[in-house]
Amino acid sequence: MRVMAQIAMVMNLDKCIGCHTCSVTCKQTWTNRGGVEYAWFNNVETRPGQGYPRRWQDQDTWQGGWRRNRRGRLRLASGGRWHRLSRIFANPRLPTITDYYEPWTYDYRTLTDAPLGDDIPVARPRSLLTGKPMEISWSSNWDDDLGGTAELGHLDPMVAKTREKVADRIRFEFEQTFMFYLPRICEHCLNPSCVSACPSGAMYKRVEDGIVLVDQDGCRGWRMCVTACPYKKVYFNHKTGKAEKCTMCYPRIEVGLPTVCSETCVGRLRYLGVLLYDADAVLAAASVEHEHDLYPAQLGVFLDPEDPAVRRAAEAAGIAHDWIEAARRSPVHTLIAEYRVALPLHPEFRTMPMVWYIPPLSPVVDALTSTGHDGEDAGNLFGAIDTLRVPLEYLAELFTAGDPAPVRAALERLAAMRSYMRAINLDEEPDEAIAARVGLTGTQVRDLYRLLAVAKYDERYVIPTAAIGDATRLEESALPDGCSLDFAGGPGMGGSGPFGEASGRPVPVSVENFHALRDRGTADRPADTAGPGARVNLLNWDGNGRPAGLFPPPDEARRDDPGETDR
Repeated sequence: MRVMAQIAMVMNLDKCIGCHTCSVTCKQTWTNRGGVEYAWFNNVETRPGQGYPRRWQDQDTWQGGWRRNRRGRLRLASGGRWHRLSRIFANPRLPTITDYYEPWTYDYRTLTDAPLGDDIPVARPRSLLTGKPMEISWSSNWDDDLGGTAELGHLDPMVAKTREKVADRIRFEFEQTFMFYLPRICEHCLNPSCVSACPSGAMYKRVEDGIVLVDQDGCRGWRMCVTACPYKKVYFNHKTGKAEKCTMCYPRIEVGLPTVCSETCVGRLRYLGVLLYDADAVLAAASVEHEHDLYPAQLGVFLDPEDPAVRRAAEAAGIAHDWIEAARRSPVHTLIAEYRVALPLHPEFRTMPMVWYIPPLSPVVDALTSTGHDGEDAGNLFGAIDTLRVPLEYLAELFTAGDPAPVRAALERLAAMRSYMRAINLDEEPDEAIAARVGLTGTQVRDLYRLLAVAKYDERYVIPTAAIGDATRLEESALPDGCSLDFAGGPGMGGSGPFGEASGRPVPVSVENFHALRDRGTADRPADTAGPGARVNLLNWDGNGRPAGLFPPPDEARRDDPGETDR
């Protein structure tokens, strides 16, 4: 047993309202630069829908992830080493800009500089890539709120797979359709195909926390990682010629702060924590013969942090004590391994994803209530799970490689929690049989309710800080193979350009710097101290004080005139 630690995430889809706040703040933090205008490290998709990029789940086309051969061994779906080498200069298995979308802005100057006249000026869209006028025909959330689903819904690969099994269960007439939101980031997999496909070795999985990153100095822009990632969460920066991806906001994680998407989530649906796993068991779990066995196989890789033998093995492996304690308090471990209400996204890709999802139950409750029945009555809920117009088979294609049994079990536990807790909230005696029916006790149901409904900040985000003993190891100056993102073309890290004076020389970043960042992120002082005329980004403003540059300076001449007042 070789114990390793991984930062993992769980998202409760019942609480996502599709506001895209997570997408906007992630965009502002990491990809608000030239070359990655089209890239969204975090995006929120409406299901059913084609997603972003279009039909990213169709691995017959994109050849992402792993496939098991006849000898029971895994090989990249994009081909072996020699096959990839033969097309290293021309890789056809890549989404085009039309599969993502051509980013655009508007010609606002036409509005602001247009002379007076009878005609109303119009700000027409212009491409951010070419600067030329364009017609908007697709975007990263074109399917939002079932937009165009009646005509395009059948293009969802999961709809096609579900209809092969139950042809009449998915319909797109307004009265019979369904929808839910699916936020997506990089899965930071235990068995990442993108890392294996990288010819230059620039992509790597960090030993200390399992975060998958790209060494910008080592990346040569072959784009094999874009093909190999089945979730299509690796992007190509067309200005720097480098690959970029979600970093799990590792500078924040290292100081115990949650990711930006988690911090700003309006619905409080994200949970972050540590999972301990047996690294020696990953390959065997990813190589099981039947796809329906992949979900339980990955559960078997995770270790129980309460087991004294696991804790001793973790300490022997060099995992810090506070990381082991964080694993014992991890909400992610509780939801995934203890209550088993969280499920992986497309385990059939065999990458062992580490961003898991609690399937949505709210459509069940809403549909029951609309028919005049009690939407939270246990008898009604359990009976409706199999008959709802949100087919279990569709959810199973997303989360359990087509096996509806784990999805049904998770939804039944969520339904039992609602019914059990409703009695308590109405000052009635709860029915212990409801909890027993799904294999839980009343105490466990209460704990699950607290975690999903009323958990506080420190309960949802249990993130250990970088150990002081690891200071030297974490300094980038001591890590020649570390993640080098510290230039203007890197994902929002600032510093010198790739051909500037600091190119190839990583800037030393110590634990003390990271803790200074934590102090800044939690301090009650103005967010911006720049001088007059400075630009202030409202998305980064924490609301403290009145930063210089947030409002235009008053007109001194008008202020001196008692007959004038500031507008």
